[in-house]
Amino acid sequence: MSYQIDSNCIICGLCAQHCPVGAIHLGVDIYEIDNKKCVECKGHYDESQCMLVCPVQAVFKNNSFIKNGKRKNNSK
Repeated sequence: MSYQIDSNCIICGLCAQHCPVGAIHLGVDIYEIDNKKCVECKGHYDESQCMLVCPVQAVFKNNSFIKNGKRKNNSK
């Protein structure tokens, strides 16, 4: 599983400031999470800090990713 930031992002930067591994950076329009770097705060915090600190709830768990950062094949 991985995390993603949606278009509700207000570019406040709190998610990036609280990321313990530096996996969040400012993209073209909004902040983005590097799924290859993201450890879901495991080993650092009990909860994912990006989700916890986002004032507009723009960070969410993206179930279309698997642990290694590659998308699951949802085709039939």
